[in-house]
Amino acid sequence: MIMAHSNRKARFGLGGPLSSLRRSETGYGTVVLDLVHQAADLFSEIEEQARGAETLAESLLQKLHSAEARIEAAEQSRREIFIEADSKLQAASSALDRAEREITAAQDKVTAAEVRAELAEIKAREALEALALAEQVIRKQLLSRATTTANAVSDEALELQGA
Repeated sequence: MIMAHSNRKARFGLGGPLSSLRRSETGYGTVVLDLVHQAADLFSEIEEQARGAETLAESLLQKLHSAEARIEAAEQSRREIFIEADSKLQAASSALDRAEREITAAQDKVTAAEVRAELAEIKAREALEALALAEQVIRKQLLSRATTTANAVSDEALELQGA
């Protein structure tokens, strides 16, 4: 306890020249009055430091509130950006699905057109073959008639010559 008391005296500047004064040379009242003044000065300094610390704390608190507000605004902005991006992604996905369905439908139409074209080609070939066959039949008939007519004319000519 005595050690703590002497530490306080040294910390507050009370252990210097005043302690070396003899109590008999100065009155207790003067020593006590000097100590009271020193204590008052010390309390004034402590109060001033406390006011400075309080001002600094208030300033830091305002900065903290400002930073929190900026963080909240940034978070809100980030959420809005994500919502907008998600909306755009869903719209793009829907558009892609529609495009894929349209491509599939177009491919189906192309396939159907190709099948119809192949069928038309087959029918055209069959028609050409039928036409060629009909042409051969007609030629054979014409040649056969021509031969028959030529033979008849030749026979008639021979008959005419022989008569």
